Amino acid sequence: MALGIYISVPFCKTKCSYCNFASDVFSRAVFERYVDRVCIDVASAPHIAEAMGGQVDRDVDSIYLGGGTPTVLEAGQLRRIFDAVRSQFQVRSDAEATVECAPGTLTPELLEALLLCGVNRVSLGVQSFVDAEAAAVGRLHKRSTVLDDIAHLRAAGIANINIDLIAGLPHQTAESWQQSLDETLATGAPHVSVYMLEVDEDSRLGREVMAGGSRYHAHFVPDDEATADFYLAACEQLDAAGVAQYEISNFARAGAESRHNLKYWTRQPYLGFGVDAHSMLATSAPEVEAVRFSAADVLEKYVAGSPMHRTAVSRADALEESFFLGLRLNRGVYLAGIAATFGQQAVDEISSIIAELVADGLLHSDADFIRLTPRGRLLSNEIFQRFLAPARHA
Repeated sequence: MALGIYISVPFCKTKCSYCNFASDVFSRAVFERYVDRVCIDVASAPHIAEAMGGQVDRDVDSIYLGGGTPTVLEAGQLRRIFDAVRSQFQVRSDAEATVECAPGTLTPELLEALLLCGVNRVSLGVQSFVDAEAAAVGRLHKRSTVLDDIAHLRAAGIANINIDLIAGLPHQTAESWQQSLDETLATGAPHVSVYMLEVDEDSRLGREVMAGGSRYHAHFVPDDEATADFYLAACEQLDAAGVAQYEISNFARAGAESRHNLKYWTRQPYLGFGVDAHSMLATSAPEVEAVRFSAADVLEKYVAGSPMHRTAVSRADALEESFFLGLRLNRGVYLAGIAATFGQQAVDEISSIIAELVADGLLHSDADFIRLTPRGRLLSNEIFQRFLAPARHA
């Protein structure tokens, strides 16, 4: 099975207040050291996989540079990363190669570098087309910046574009959210990701909201009900415009679904390089279905070569993952496939839970498939929890 390659670039021009990723603002002096480390790890990929107990295939059909903001790197540094991947792996001619970009960072030199690297898909971190909303959370771009970037990408021949939006930003209203949806559809972008604002202790905005404070415009964050309404409005309007939902947060025109992200949700193998990058590989070890491992989530520890964290995925773990990852997809989970892989008993043991969730209007069951209902997607984390205990104790 073809491999996916993920490379983390944890550098940003500014740290957005809502961000809970392992990224930050660093001196450009560290960029070269970081790229050196990533390239060393890519070159060592077979040895790393062997040490973790995984089986690695050199055939690659997707590459994804995420962040942070990969486009804060210099053009030469981006080329070095892609050259390292292509020298170690056999990248298919039709591979999907995605780079996340912050609007306003796509200089002509950088755009040329992306083309030389074979990049054919760009994900733009727009979050909001309303300038005041974007500024409130630390974004540096304006609506016009996004539109200019899209025009430049298309002129260069990169038409496979994703637009990221966040529902629930400070100052967001039903009217302003509608403006962002209208602008998004007007661009004709073939892929859209819609995330609901995460309020947790891992972001400055989240901590302030939880504390009931007013810094970072926290007192202007819409309530949960409003945020859910924004999300549902996006689901309805994107689908009506032919940008169909295929995963909880992702929408695409036919054929434009993210090949790389589908690997995560369908438990296909992938290798991650860089700060807090995660990997999953098949293994031949007895009683182990796969192995997951991750790099250090602190920049200096990663650059210094800190050991990876390894987790063996047992058969029971794999069953759990098949449910809570598969249910993220609109097509849902094929129960006959679960039975073929894990045995009919695995399906029988969760049949009562499925029946309860169907009765509660959170799951839909049809022709041996189970899938989340629109209401179920809003409560997805709670639903996923229902599938953990039975599988763990099986």
